Amino acid sequence: MPDQSLPDKPIDRVVAPISRFLHVEAASGVVLLLAAATAFTLANSPWAEHYAAFWKMKVSFGVGPFQLDHTLKHWVSDGLMAIFFFVVGLEVKRELVLGELRDVRRAALPLAAALGGMVVPALVYLSLAGSPEAARGWGIPMATDIAFVVGCVALLGSRAPLSLRVLLLSLAIVDDIGAILVIAIGYTDGINLFALALGGASLLVVLGLQRVGVRAVPIYLLLGTLIWLEFHESGVHATIAGVVLGLMTPVRPWVSSERLGTIFDRAAELWEGEEPTGSTRRKVLGSVAIAAREGTSPLERLEHAIHPWSAFVIMPIFALANAGVTVEAGVLTEPVAFAVGAGLVFGKPAGVLLFCFVAVKLGLAQLPEDIGWLTITAGGFLAGIGFTMSLFIAGLALDGTVLEAAKVGILLASLVAGLLGMLLLLASLPKREPGRE
Repeated sequence: MPDQSLPDKPIDRVVAPISRFLHVEAASGVVLLLAAATAFTLANSPWAEHYAAFWKMKVSFGVGPFQLDHTLKHWVSDGLMAIFFFVVGLEVKRELVLGELRDVRRAALPLAAALGGMVVPALVYLSLAGSPEAARGWGIPMATDIAFVVGCVALLGSRAPLSLRVLLLSLAIVDDIGAILVIAIGYTDGINLFALALGGASLLVVLGLQRVGVRAVPIYLLLGTLIWLEFHESGVHATIAGVVLGLMTPVRPWVSSERLGTIFDRAAELWEGEEPTGSTRRKVLGSVAIAAREGTSPLERLEHAIHPWSAFVIMPIFALANAGVTVEAGVLTEPVAFAVGAGLVFGKPAGVLLFCFVAVKLGLAQLPEDIGWLTITAGGFLAGIGFTMSLFIAGLALDGTVLEAAKVGILLASLVAGLLGMLLLLASLPKREPGRE
């Protein structure tokens, strides 16, 4: 058969290796880890003051009397992270409609694991936090970092069964839902009802445009920016706007597979004879281009387009801005550091194991045949890698010395939980067969 691929471009020689790297599951976790290590090193180096001053630099946008004047770190946490949360919303929507979470029976085990992995760590934290100020951080150890968890499992290759991958991914997705609710309910103060009503009205406009068939991305981009601004001014954390828009994204393609095939067949029939020219050629190619684009769902297209930017740009920038913790004498003895560490390292696996065990014994869930309770425990430790979401919630809940201590607890606990999880997985999973990848 003749080569039906698109012609190569000279730049493909440079882009192809980068593209292959970006498609490695563990790659985003490696980049995130490097960003965090860089931030931590800078914060404890002779350049620490310059590092802190950079993120405190004011950046302003405005039109007439309306001005947004915030630090660069604020723009990262409230602006760029809204895109990250939009991707989270897309992932949640996909899992609820097409993935494991659409079937209650199959979703029972990850739901139980996620619930235990949120409730028990929060209780452990509250029992150890000490002061009422520190107690506001109860949501910190509830989070799970998908990038690191998926990356750790990917490093095991064929030794990690599909059921474990599905369980941990579903658990992380449900954890994300829990974290979103925690942010929306637990860390929202001073609601501006007028701005919030404007945001709700704009969301209804988005829904209406979807219903009448408007497909133009720039229109939704403009509306999405407006909704982010309205949420930002309402007092509800602006990243919630990203989540809601992600959940509203259609998961079904506009052009069905059958119609897509019909359009391509008609175009092929035209080209089998004399190649069409002029307006006919433009019309046929236009129909093929639209069909090719709309043959995949908006959710799939957006996730494919934005996810690499979220994983390899936005999350590392967030880590650079937030993982720079200055370790000073006594910070590790702060109760909040110990509370975060205990919640992630001990509370997470204990909650995951306990709730899974109860769900299985009550007949609400079924343990996959190819994984045992030791593997579930190992997965619970991996779920204790809070990192991105934990740092994000800590920034909302705490400040000053308590925040710095919480960040140290998050970094150390995530490292310890990840190492313990990997060691337990290596001990519990069968060895890779010779010759297998």
